Amino acid sequence: MHNPDANQLRPSNGSPDFDNTEIAFRGKSNSDLRRAYWLFKIISVRLLTTIGPPLTRFAMFIHLPIKPLIKATIFKHFCGGETIEECEATISQLHKGRVGSILDYSVEGEDDEKAFEATCEEIVNTINRADGDARIPLTVFKVTGLGRFDLIAKRDARGALNEAEKAEFGRVSNRINRICSLAHEKSVRVMIDAEETWIQDSIDELALEMMRRYNQNQPIVYNTYQLYRSNVLECLKEDTKLAFTEGFILGAKLVRGAYMEKERKRAIEMAYPSPINATKEETDQDYNDALRFCVSHLNTLAFVAGTHNEESCRLLAELLDKKKIKHDHDHVYFSQLLGMSDNLSFNLAASGYNVAKYVPYGPVKAVMPYLFRRAEENTSVAGQMGRELKLIVKEQRRRSPRKRGTSIPRP
Repeated sequence: MHNPDANQLRPSNGSPDFDNTEIAFRGKSNSDLRRAYWLFKIISVRLLTTIGPPLTRFAMFIHLPIKPLIKATIFKHFCGGETIEECEATISQLHKGRVGSILDYSVEGEDDEKAFEATCEEIVNTINRADGDARIPLTVFKVTGLGRFDLIAKRDARGALNEAEKAEFGRVSNRINRICSLAHEKSVRVMIDAEETWIQDSIDELALEMMRRYNQNQPIVYNTYQLYRSNVLECLKEDTKLAFTEGFILGAKLVRGAYMEKERKRAIEMAYPSPINATKEETDQDYNDALRFCVSHLNTLAFVAGTHNEESCRLLAELLDKKKIKHDHDHVYFSQLLGMSDNLSFNLAASGYNVAKYVPYGPVKAVMPYLFRRAEENTSVAGQMGRELKLIVKEQRRRSPRKRGTSIPRP
């Protein structure tokens, strides 16, 4: 039987040092660091990440043998494998640093009932895999992996669904309930990802209904709050009041947001006010205020702070200490993506906080849209890419103190 605590680092109770590269990269070999360095260097070049995706799609379309190259580079860095079984090495490696795994079936772009059923079955598999394994504290899914985007958008716009569409939406609801019911049965936490604003109302309604059913005694279902939306902090507070009044635990994953450019473009094209905060500073303020609110309401809610922002991570750690809340409180998790911000994840975990990384998986071709989005998002956060590269260089120098130059050994 697997012992989830074997070979695990002992946590300290001190404050995390986000500059400690020895802890951040303890699980990476020298070759892993070289690959990460060159990968982030390439990603930071906007031209390459602009022309790369269409060229890659074309190469795969005409069956050029580039899959091994993709799997050995960007896929290996940001994904756990093509199947749940292939993720085992990543799950084990993260656990050695006290970091949990969030199995994330990242296949996108499917649009038929057969594919939706297959995705539902795979999400069920992630819950069954997490059952009884403390290394996998959370699972996740997207509603658009279980039903047509256009159907949900029509419902959100309060369009009248015909009988066939009502039946179709009923199947979407049934898939969500099947997942959440199993999660409740197995005591496995499951997060519902946020999506575009013009389908989010329906997602919110479905998520709250699942919480009413399954969050009576412990947090099982979590909805996602994108704090770059100007009204979401208030929505979080209203949902917390609702949970208190109706007697269930609110599950909340806090993120800044993933669709900013698309949201603003659509608002301009359709002549309605942008739902996104006007400045990054406003989003940062809302996010940090949401952290303060959640820490003050842990009797009513449980939350996951999904962030790569060092200031927000430090703030949450300080808030817990200030209020004398134990680092590993069951209602508080930090979360980052696999392959990014290891200095946050592993140093927080080393200080005893609950931390879990998203571990995306799926067939290489099907996961390519997710990987392209990672590259596009990273180029828009130039400062973060610079930070990642500096930390890698710092760790390479620490491991080879005689090499004082800034050059990186050949991969």
